[in-house]
Amino acid sequence: MSKTRQLVFACLAALSFFLGIVGMFLPLLPTTCFMLLAVWLASRGSPRFAQWIRCHPRFGPPIEAWEHEHAIPRHAKVLAVVMLLVSCAVLAITLDSLALRGALIAGLLLLAVWIATRPEPDQGASRDDTPSRQMREERLSAQRMGR
Repeated sequence: MSKTRQLVFACLAALSFFLGIVGMFLPLLPTTCFMLLAVWLASRGSPRFAQWIRCHPRFGPPIEAWEHEHAIPRHAKVLAVVMLLVSCAVLAITLDSLALRGALIAGLLLLAVWIATRPEPDQGASRDDTPSRQMREERLSAQRMGR
């Protein structure tokens, strides 16, 4: 891959990560979606940045749950479904076009059902004890110390 292409992927990953951070404070902006996008983009432009996101104590566990199990934590599912239902209510009240209103509400309800039916992360073993996570954390420590 060319250096220019890697730079574009890395910049888009940084932008997506920034939007994910902003999403932590703005209720209408999703955090996890932007973090997943940031990891995907960073893995193509800056694998070190992607690894840093995966090992981050706040963002790493949900990303790993999605990458390994396609699982969504219960609290995230509940929040997402509630926000989708609120969005449906707002659309039902504010939109005049019956066809547009119906299509958007149907789409949001299908998305809510899809999210609700995703599995929850396996809690049997702690994610912090997995060998791959330990190896990544050791690698990041070594990189920080200049080894």
